[in-house]
Amino acid sequence: MTTTSHRPVRIVATDGPGQPDRTPALDDLYRGFEAESLIPLWTEIGDLMPPQPRSRALPHAWRWRDLLPLARRAGDLVPVGRGGERRAIALANPGLGGAPYATPTLWAAIQYLGPREDAPVHRHTQNAFRFVVEGEGVWTVVDGDPVAMRRGDFLLTPGWRFHGHHNRSDAPMAWLDGLDIPFVHLTESAFFEFGPDAVADRGTPARSRSERLWAHPGIAPVSLAGRPTSSSPIAAYRWEFTDRALRDQLELADDGHPGVLGPGHAAVRFTNPTTGGDVMPTIRAEVHRLRPGTRTRTRREVGSSVYQVFSGAGSVRVGDREWTVERGDLFVVPSWQPLTVASETGVDLFRFSDTPIFESLHQHRQHVGDDPEGAGR
Repeated sequence: MTTTSHRPVRIVATDGPGQPDRTPALDDLYRGFEAESLIPLWTEIGDLMPPQPRSRALPHAWRWRDLLPLARRAGDLVPVGRGGERRAIALANPGLGGAPYATPTLWAAIQYLGPREDAPVHRHTQNAFRFVVEGEGVWTVVDGDPVAMRRGDFLLTPGWRFHGHHNRSDAPMAWLDGLDIPFVHLTESAFFEFGPDAVADRGTPARSRSERLWAHPGIAPVSLAGRPTSSSPIAAYRWEFTDRALRDQLELADDGHPGVLGPGHAAVRFTNPTTGGDVMPTIRAEVHRLRPGTRTRTRREVGSSVYQVFSGAGSVRVGDREWTVERGDLFVVPSWQPLTVASETGVDLFRFSDTPIFESLHQHRQHVGDDPEGAGR
């Protein structure tokens, strides 16, 4: 039997505008509130309704050169199998009290699979993706469809799809996992289920079934056209197409085309071909490319983001923190923290965010420019 401990309600009386004078009668009233597990709004309004978002998450960066050796050591010491399920190492934001979360809504982890290893099949409510910064040889199998994982590929595992991974090569492989675990945990809506104990399909097709059906620009199978799906039916967005789209955008930017962000800055968003919207209901994913010497305008946005450097190098300023970053490095942008990126050698950045959640709730807001506060925009 599990016993749940309850923290007693405590009301902290404050002084200031709109606050009542501290008297024995008021203290007695507050004791009555505490006895009935009640808290008056007037003592809490500053924390509950701040003038602009105040994220508990902190701007923070993780270095790929530090993460990868630790993942390799875990590969030597930690088995993959039922119970542990995955050799995944989560980025823990130092502002979130030890929780294994990159931001209050987003999970980011380095997953590592050794030569000829298999990760067991399971499914869960949480939406997930994989992004490959280096290596190949692993297939992720989603509802029985083996999908090759190669450098630069963005791969989807929407919620409640059975999935496992198998490494058919003689070399280990590491990649970035992104999920909405913190959001699902906060909303107390999680389900998890083991799949068959048998290893996932060990096929190694060059293209998955989902790609053969859906990964053709502007073309949908007639039998499935017009049926919106909550998540994209495309299991893998291949780097060759992402790279080509970024190169074409930069060329158009040179000609002053209005459909691009500006000279030297191209960006693409992965979309659901059945709706034109985001690939999953809780996660947005993009790739940004900056030419050498390019600097972005400062941007603030409600909601949080995690970035990984795919190639190149540059400098990043988030709030009052600044870092130089290179291939594989990751950094977090908490809600409403200003972000500026400057490219040195040219840089490609993979980004995922929780923006679809706030857009669906009509709570999204952004500000682009040098206003030090950006509040009220």
